[in-house]
Amino acid sequence: MGRKLDLSGLTDEEAEHVLQVVQRDFSLRKKEEERLSEMKQKLDEEGNKCSILSKQQKFNEHCCIRCCSPFTFLINSKRQCQDCKYNICKSCSTYQKKEKAWICSVCQQASRNEVNECSAHARRGNGVDYAQQLS
Repeated sequence: MGRKLDLSGLTDEEAEHVLQVVQRDFSLRKKEEERLSEMKQKLDEEGNKCSILSKQQKFNEHCCIRCCSPFTFLINSKRQCQDCKYNICKSCSTYQKKEKAWICSVCQQASRNEVNECSAHARRGNGVDYAQQLS
């Protein structure tokens, strides 16, 4: 991390190209962090909505916690999310063959978000700190 990037052996054109690549990398990292932050905020808002709705007596026994559509026996049957344990409808969930369970769209997105954050942290940890090298 503390190594300096030695550009002295490069032509001016090559050094300029390296600088452009580094700047593009900074820009992409910033956009990714903003995207992940926005996604976290949406997931937090969804969690707050579920918290409020679940306090309504028996709401989730009769309606999907995600879209609020009522459950019916054949057309829109309820299933329980393996992660959050709320009852959800078919359109707000996917079946995970590996776990042999239903997962709601919000828990699935939260899981993806965790994976993205872990890989972003790994890239930063294993990646090059260009700002340090160029100073």
